[in-house]
Amino acid sequence: MFERRRKVIARSETVHLFSPSKDSAADFLALTTTSESFHQPWVYPATDTRRYRAYLDRLERHEAVGFLVARNSDDALIGVININDIILGGFRSGSLRYYANAPYSGRGYMTEGLALVLDQAFTVLNLHRIEANVQPQNDASLALVRKLGFRKEGFSPAFLKINGEWRDHERWAMVAEEWLAAHAGENNAAVSEIV
Repeated sequence: MFERRRKVIARSETVHLFSPSKDSAADFLALTTTSESFHQPWVYPATDTRRYRAYLDRLERHEAVGFLVARNSDDALIGVININDIILGGFRSGSLRYYANAPYSGRGYMTEGLALVLDQAFTVLNLHRIEANVQPQNDASLALVRKLGFRKEGFSPAFLKINGEWRDHERWAMVAEEWLAAHAGENNAAVSEIV
């Protein structure tokens, strides 16, 4: 449970987003260590203080934008969503990496959290395209991107090295116009409030 006050980036009916920080280290590491077998072989996030500090350093160097997803009712940490590989200029794109806290998976929280992140990506960060590269056997992750309206664009053999092994991925993407048209009239903009 998070005991410190933090700035909420965005809020939906059941979850809210906030930025990873030194204050969230213990809760982040509790999520990644207790969910380690749930995450593998798909993702290997930081599970110790040194790697968490390296993650925060990446965010501070603007190599990625990180979001923590927490449940509104009790501040339980639900998951982590990052926008990596951000390229601006004429490209204005980024790629997603996300992982859930195992006890809260399959309840729709990450769907709401990722929807908030997409709102941030396309309105606040002004990105044009977001990719989600998903291993073909990761059924839960594939269901998540389908549910949010991502379009399958192809298959990339040996796309990404994960835990020392080159893994195939399906490439899913969405552009700002698709997201904004599908969600016109919804108000999921940044709320910037302290809870």
